Amino acid sequence: MSETGIPTEKESEFTMLFKQLAVPLASEVVDVDLSRSLDDDSFKAIDEAFNDRGVLVFRGQQITPEQHIRFSRRFGELEIHVLKQYLLADAPEILVISNMMKDGKPVGIADAGQQWHTDLSYVEKPSRCSILYAKEIPAPGRDQTYGDTCFVSTEAAYDSLDPDMKAYLGTLQAKHSYLKRPHIRKKLSEEQKQAVPDVIHPVIRTHPVTGRKCVYVNESFTTEIIGLKPDESDALIRQLCALCESERFMYRHKWRVGDILMWDNCSTQHLAVADYGPDQHRLMNRTTVAGPAVF
Repeated sequence: MSETGIPTEKESEFTMLFKQLAVPLASEVVDVDLSRSLDDDSFKAIDEAFNDRGVLVFRGQQITPEQHIRFSRRFGELEIHVLKQYLLADAPEILVISNMMKDGKPVGIADAGQQWHTDLSYVEKPSRCSILYAKEIPAPGRDQTYGDTCFVSTEAAYDSLDPDMKAYLGTLQAKHSYLKRPHIRKKLSEEQKQAVPDVIHPVIRTHPVTGRKCVYVNESFTTEIIGLKPDESDALIRQLCALCESERFMYRHKWRVGDILMWDNCSTQHLAVADYGPDQHRLMNRTTVAGPAVF
C-alpha cells in the first residue's frame, strides 16, 4: 500500500489513505471508523503501514472501552500495567492517564511519559505497541497547543551512525530498570517492585517484524551499559539518548479530542510535553499490546 492509498500490487476491493506526517515516521490513517470491526484486508493494510511508519494517527474517533480493547487485540495479547490503581475499573486492560482528581484521589497517572522513553523497556518482553485514546485535552490557546506528544525514530537514529559505531554498539548490552526514577519508586509497594526486576537488553535491537535495527537505550529506564566503567557507561547513554532525541528524527503530535494514536515500542521513543497546569484537564485511555523478547 502506498502513502497515497493507491494499491501497489493488484486491484483491491477497498481503499485506504495513509497521509505521511513526518519524513522519518508517522502517518495519519484517513476515514477509518475504529468503533466498527475491521475486515481482514483493512486490518492488514493498517498493520503493514504501522510496521513501516512506527506511528499511526486516527482522527475523530468515538469509541467505548470495549471497542478500544477489541481494536487493540487485533495486534496481540494485551498487558495489565503494574500500577493497578490507575486501571479502568471494568476494563483492566486500559490504563488511565490523567491529571484530574475524583474524591480527592487521582483519576490516572498524571506524569506519564514526561521523559523520553519506550514503554516497558524494563521488562523481559517489552510491549509491541501502545494505543492511546484522547478523551479530554488541555484547551489550545490562540497560537499554542498544550500536552503535545513527541515521537522519534530509533531506526533513523541507528541508520545515521557510521559503520564502526554500529559494529561497536552491536556488541553491547544495557540494563533497564523501572525503578530508575525516584518518583516512580515512591508509588510502588514492595510487591510491585518485586514484579518489575531489572532486565538486560542489547543496545541495538532488531525489529521483530521488519528486521530493521533500532537504538534501544532511553533516558527513563536505561541505567548502565554492561561491562563499561560507570563514567564511560553514563557518557555513552547520554550520547545515544541525545542522538535519538534529535529533532531531525521527530514527529510532534498536537492532540485533538477523539484522536487515537498508536506507536511501535521497538522503533520509536516518545515524550509527553508537560506544559499545562492542573486546571487544564487531560484524560486519556491506553492499551498496551504484548511483544516478544528483545534480540
